[in-house]
Amino acid sequence: MTDQDGRLRIVGEKTLSDGWTRLSAYELDYVDRSGEIHRLHREIYHRTPAACILLYDAKRDRVVLVKQFRLPVHLSGEPAWLTEVPAGLLDEDHPEDAIRREAMEETGYRLRDVRFLFKAFMSPGAITELVHFFFAPVDLADRINGGGGLAEEHEDIEVVELPLDEAAAMIGSGDIADAKTIMLLQWAVINRAAISG
Repeated sequence: MTDQDGRLRIVGEKTLSDGWTRLSAYELDYVDRSGEIHRLHREIYHRTPAACILLYDAKRDRVVLVKQFRLPVHLSGEPAWLTEVPAGLLDEDHPEDAIRREAMEETGYRLRDVRFLFKAFMSPGAITELVHFFFAPVDLADRINGGGGLAEEHEDIEVVELPLDEAAAMIGSGDIADAKTIMLLQWAVINRAAISG
């Protein structure tokens, strides 16, 4: 396989693991900017696309977040219960359909107006996952159940509602360390006038 401008040619691929996600080892010939060819070795995790959303109640100036256990964070020696925006894999759904489902499962909020913001690769050096970012206004009338995740998937999700400024301050204190959550909270602070209207 060669890329569009001819600077990359994949010469080998080997599957190292094929469990919850697939891990592959690649060998590729890469032509650098000076025209030299280098044989590179890379390991890539193949992750399916995902979506995340910031839920904001302008009347109460509250963001709706979730808190859950994350094993990789624990293994890194950091506090393992992360405060995050609702998120999940697309599972072959359209991104908006997937995030509506995930928001309901995790928070109990039924979403009326969902707004697509942007998409981003979260760790493009090693992971194929592309995340779609959304925003939705909510109020207490939209909360139709307690959320908490799916029992059959053994999800143990706590719903956390915080003032926007308090949540944003938690980025600086290190109490919010999830990249997608940081991005959406910063977006909300920058766009506060538009989302508070």
